[in-house]
Amino acid sequence: MTPAIKLLDKMKIPYQIREYQPSDDSKNYGEAAANALKQDTSRVFKTLISILDGDHRKPVVALVAVSDQLDLKKLASEMKGRKAVMADPGQAQKSTGYVVGGISPIGQRQLLPTLIDSSARSFDTLFISGGKRGVQLEINPNDLIALIAGRFADISKTT
Repeated sequence: MTPAIKLLDKMKIPYQIREYQPSDDSKNYGEAAANALKQDTSRVFKTLISILDGDHRKPVVALVAVSDQLDLKKLASEMKGRKAVMADPGQAQKSTGYVVGGISPIGQRQLLPTLIDSSARSFDTLFISGGKRGVQLEINPNDLIALIAGRFADISKTT
């Protein structure tokens, strides 16, 4: 049981666990999850960690659909910063307590500022990492926002 699942249970937030066999050779974990679960890539969201204005002590979490890319300029603007860059994998793991490919926005080591792309509002439920490769959580986006004290923002660009 991951910290994400434990927190959801503790807070009595409805969700469903959707497990699949992760591929060891996949570099695109989100796309692999969408394919394995037979879900549209616009409904499966990847958790990305970025650094704002070069301050590695203040990571920011962004959730965007697997079908899209994070727009770092939009992210920086939404966070009132000048520039955002992707955190390196080691920094992402250290900040969240999760392994890359299984980083959940829920149950991280500390509550980090989190933005979820506005496209999430169009779904009754969406899929996010459950905190381990091969584990996705199906959850209502409004429940997710409330739990992680995040907010919706236009932070993606279509690929």
